[in-house]
Amino acid sequence: MSNCVKGPTTKQNILQATLELIKTEGADQVTLRKITAAANVNLALVNYYFGSKDNLINEALKLLLTTFQENFSVLDDTSLPPKDRLKAFLLQYVDSVLQYPGLLHEVLGKGRITFESRQDFTGFMKTTGFSKITGVLEEITGETNPDILFIMMMQINAAVLFPLVLARQIKQLENRPGKEIVERQIDILFDHYFAKYESCR
Repeated sequence: MSNCVKGPTTKQNILQATLELIKTEGADQVTLRKITAAANVNLALVNYYFGSKDNLINEALKLLLTTFQENFSVLDDTSLPPKDRLKAFLLQYVDSVLQYPGLLHEVLGKGRITFESRQDFTGFMKTTGFSKITGVLEEITGETNPDILFIMMMQINAAVLFPLVLARQIKQLENRPGKEIVERQIDILFDHYFAKYESCR
């Protein structure tokens, strides 16, 4: 009976330790030695539950990318005005990036290793994520040209995420920006970016 309880707990412990290592070091810096030390287990248990380091990291990244995908659900909440939906989405997205800074690196395909979870996320973005964002942008601006909407989406994402990427690259900046700073940044961006469209409507 105790074996039934111990199995999932040990597996979850290994997975949680791996998630924390990805959070602090990035997926490409995670080693089996670090995982076993962080989870306080031996290598045999990691292999028993996951088969290999790649399988383990892939499972951990799938969990993280599922969280990223869940951020998109706020874009469907039509009880909120479209600008509020976009802002809520960006705040949740940024929160995920700040919580797991190495994940953005992986999502952008800049990690040293390729995982099936990255392809899953790319597929989700192409089939669902991009259309949700551009749909909200269409509501805000009245723009219907898909090429222009795509460019707008890329510009807004870049304007919000680039300062975070830059801060991560400058090692002296140890304190990550707080939610208030990011929210203020988004408010200023929206005030300037959407001003033209608000005066036309």
